[in-house]
Amino acid sequence: MAGGKGTRFWPESVEKKPKQYLTLISSNSLLEETLMRFDKFIPKENRYIVTVKEQAKLAKESSVGRVGSDALIFEPSGRNTAPCILMSLASLLARGVSEEDVIAIVPSDHVILNKKGFHETIKKAADFSFNHQQIVTIGITPHFPHTGFGYIQKGKLIQEEAFKVSRFKEKPHFELAAEYVKSGQYLWNAGMFVAPIKVFLEEFQTHAPEMYKHFKDLLKTVKTPSKLALVYDKLPSDSIDYAIMEKSNRICVMPANFDWNDLGSWDALSSVIDETHGNTVVKSDGQMFLNSQDNVIYAPDKFVSLINVDNHIVVVNDNVVLVCPVKDAQEIKKVVENLKKERKDLL
Repeated sequence: MAGGKGTRFWPESVEKKPKQYLTLISSNSLLEETLMRFDKFIPKENRYIVTVKEQAKLAKESSVGRVGSDALIFEPSGRNTAPCILMSLASLLARGVSEEDVIAIVPSDHVILNKKGFHETIKKAADFSFNHQQIVTIGITPHFPHTGFGYIQKGKLIQEEAFKVSRFKEKPHFELAAEYVKSGQYLWNAGMFVAPIKVFLEEFQTHAPEMYKHFKDLLKTVKTPSKLALVYDKLPSDSIDYAIMEKSNRICVMPANFDWNDLGSWDALSSVIDETHGNTVVKSDGQMFLNSQDNVIYAPDKFVSLINVDNHIVVVNDNVVLVCPVKDAQEIKKVVENLKKERKDLL
């Protein structure tokens, strides 16, 4: 899924070039890194990108040689993850994919460095989901009480590493998150799902009937964008968690055997990029630090010098300079909200 327009990495992430197309951890965009994660595991002809038409050029540039010739699936408009997934299933079936085939639905803007562990986990999830006709969601073992993630409570162990999902929990306050981590019963919700197409469709039909009733029309119109848009606008705008995951009794969770970071804000880069003299330098044309550490720097083609500055985010591009304490990284969204009213040209 690569159609998001999030701006948590503003001023680099803007509506015309969202986070998944940024080169933050390597010379490749996050979308390309996601596709590369499936190299030597899933044939490129079996990889698909769901995005919006406005991002078609960016998606093509980030997927050259990584997908087949008919890999782009265009969402007519942004209507949350459940309609996006249902429409994508219709698109896959229209392309000749079987209802019995197992699919993995993954976000395009996460960072996973352990490819071997990722392959092992997805393979186990695919085998389990096919053999048990269940939806498997991938959970991340929490290593601190994060308040920005949803949590999944593990239930009964079904087989090997697959647990029945007891319940999904919304983003908790710090004290509750600390209890979750201490209990050992909870995993972070990574938003990755593995199951046969047939199982997804059955659960849509059972738990999201107002959405599923349009599925036949989606199938009929999926190759005609103008007609598809009319059908798509009728679908309720719900998340996949709300529409299915929180209601279904056919959901299992499998702990990930790999590292994971959803890069929710600039400060998250410090956990996936090696430090330079005590600071995280994402991009620059050289740097000099005097009594400065634990800063995150993004300044392509700029020389950066910091003096007596600790724990700050510094982002510079041709139009904007952003400086804020690391602890206030989430406050960037307030700047974005203001710019929507005052300076749309910066978004």
